[in-house]
Amino acid sequence: MRKIRLGKTGLMVTKTAFGVLPLQRTPMEEAVRILQRAYDAGINYYDTANAYTDSEIKIGAALSGVRHDIVISTKTGATDRSTAEKHIDQSLMQLKTDYIDLLQLHNIKEVPDPSDEQSAYAAAMDAVKAGKVLHVGVTSHRIDVAEQAVDSGLFETVQFPFSYIGSDREIALAGRAKAADVGFIAMKGLAGGMLTSARACYCFIRQFDNVVPIWGMQHMWELEEFLALDREDPQMDDASRAIIEKDRAELLGSFCRSCGYCLPCPAGIDIPQAARMERLLRRAPSAAFMSEEYRKMMHRIDDCIGCNHCKDHCPYELDTPNLLKYMLDDYDRFYAEYHGRSI
Repeated sequence: MRKIRLGKTGLMVTKTAFGVLPLQRTPMEEAVRILQRAYDAGINYYDTANAYTDSEIKIGAALSGVRHDIVISTKTGATDRSTAEKHIDQSLMQLKTDYIDLLQLHNIKEVPDPSDEQSAYAAAMDAVKAGKVLHVGVTSHRIDVAEQAVDSGLFETVQFPFSYIGSDREIALAGRAKAADVGFIAMKGLAGGMLTSARACYCFIRQFDNVVPIWGMQHMWELEEFLALDREDPQMDDASRAIIEKDRAELLGSFCRSCGYCLPCPAGIDIPQAARMERLLRRAPSAAFMSEEYRKMMHRIDDCIGCNHCKDHCPYELDTPNLLKYMLDDYDRFYAEYHGRSI
């Protein structure tokens, strides 16, 4: 498998990498089988987080025997030293390892003050001195924060949502990172499942020689699809270009990326799913969303208490409560039409 240098870390990682977050939803035995298949096929880079329930445990169970042949990045969402230290030690235990290749400060709201001795950044730097962590990076969903992180010189990598429906500014971040020799890790290469052509997504990211996409996979068939693409290594062609142009025309702009930072919702609304319903109904087989159970899930929007937690925590500054009301109205119209009812 083709490998690239992950910026100033010097780590050589496979261009086709594994985002382990979705394996939270996969039973242990099958998750282990998928991870071992990925390793046997040549994938050497696995990205997870302390907060992704049992994903670190699954990596430890599947790959601890080949630990020195792989690169593992994990994350802490802590902002203080004490909690970050606990997360680091917990990750080491769950991954069954004595070092983390890349520790990322997760979804930071601002670039940390390197002189703050009680910060998570200070804990990460001390972990590097102790040999528990080899390199330190950052993840963010905010373009201004990601740009500042690249420019700060504090981090060796940045992880950011990156797909062909990103804005010009978001896509330019890859070049900015390359110029600073900061490793660029692309999350949500399929825009949280909104993009349905893995081939077009692969072709787009292939054009950036410093970008490492961590494809999120929870099924063996998904892994096999990306392994096949890696073997073929297709370049951008007219077919993929047409898909990209169509998707950009339909999706570019303000839409829910399904990042989940609006959760938990006190009313129990599945915000990431509900906020994308209009596009899901028109871009995926609609029958899956037309059950009575699904209708009840959507109508939890009626229980919104107006707390604005979702709006205040959206890194893309969406007016989520109003967006949800619009999505519910659209869903009800679609549901009625599907079932031949009048509204």
